[in-house]
Amino acid sequence: MNTAMPRLLQTVPSALTALRANKGRSLLTALGIIIGVAAVIAMLALAESASAGMRAQLAGLGANVLTVSPGSTQSSGARAGTGSVDTLKAADVDAILHAVPGISAASAVVAGNAQVIFESKNWPTRVMAVMPAYQHIEDWRIQQGIFFMSQDNLDSRNVVVLGHTVASNLFPTGTSPVGQVVRIRNVPFTVVGVLASRGGSFGGDQDDVIFVPLQTGQVRLFGSTTANQIVVEVADNSQMNTAVPRIQQTLRQRHLLQPSQADDFSIFNNNDVIAKVQQVSQMMTVLLGSISTISLVVGGIGIMNIMLVSVTERTREIGIRLAIGAQPMDVLAQFLVEAVVLSVLGGAIGIAFGSSAALLVSTFAGWPTPSLLGAIMLSFGFSAFIGVFFGIYPARKASRFDPIVALRYE
Repeated sequence: MNTAMPRLLQTVPSALTALRANKGRSLLTALGIIIGVAAVIAMLALAESASAGMRAQLAGLGANVLTVSPGSTQSSGARAGTGSVDTLKAADVDAILHAVPGISAASAVVAGNAQVIFESKNWPTRVMAVMPAYQHIEDWRIQQGIFFMSQDNLDSRNVVVLGHTVASNLFPTGTSPVGQVVRIRNVPFTVVGVLASRGGSFGGDQDDVIFVPLQTGQVRLFGSTTANQIVVEVADNSQMNTAVPRIQQTLRQRHLLQPSQADDFSIFNNNDVIAKVQQVSQMMTVLLGSISTISLVVGGIGIMNIMLVSVTERTREIGIRLAIGAQPMDVLAQFLVEAVVLSVLGGAIGIAFGSSAALLVSTFAGWPTPSLLGAIMLSFGFSAFIGVFFGIYPARKASRFDPIVALRYE
């Protein structure tokens, strides 16, 4: 036992000398591991980064939020799309808040497009007429000023909250929009707040929007007494399943629907969408990791193939070593060390390439910076295992040579 470690240490420089003697072949052998490790790190890190970016976008949908949309019309057996008939009203919000337990907030929404004008500048954007609770439901944060209050809605005041994109396009840098007057469809509105930026979501700019009180929008901008949708926040996720049928029952009673009649509205659960997207994201991470791992296995097979060739080429060398007193374990250790060194060296280079690729792609794509530690540890450990696993067979073959037969080999 005392001589095992020194003998093993003596095989390391011998193995390194053998690898340096065939630098080109050693590099080509390690190339499979380099590509495999780089692919594993890049794929796993980018999948995690993309998932984090998607989770951030999904957060904009709001957790524990139900969206009630108007129903559809039917003519001669053909049904139009959801929202093709106006069936929701602001009074439905009050009914839901009073009749359905576990509801923490709700808001009717009326939306449309309009040109916003400030002095000589104008900007086309989406106008959303909402109740003050909408800010909390959709988790909009204020950068400047305030969000309008309940009294602003009750009094139909001409106040507006600007999204970050609208504010930056209408007002020069250094000028506070709060207190300024803008015109929407030729109606003057006083800016009371500017929203903090939320960035893009599913190909759209979340910040390209403005908010006005619901009653103000219905009376002065859209001339509508109905709502495009109602958003409802449930206090706890455990109450989501019971809230849906209660809302359905409440709206059916308010809309005087008979038991034989279909709902003239639809209820959309944001949590279902979030869960499904996260599930798909996890499946893609596993799939990408599995595909990139295949290249590591292919690299390991390449190492085994080259080591078998090396064993054949160095048969006489092995015979001489065994003849002058080397133990079979010494020969096994040398070839196993060569395989592990090739694999670990390839893993180190692959880590550098894979990490750089992951950071560059995530930066250009605008995704969150990926966490590389887990992917690096996994791929490096797997590359070392590949070296041992695929190097053991050539090493064992070399250690079992008959010295006399090996010395006769030409």
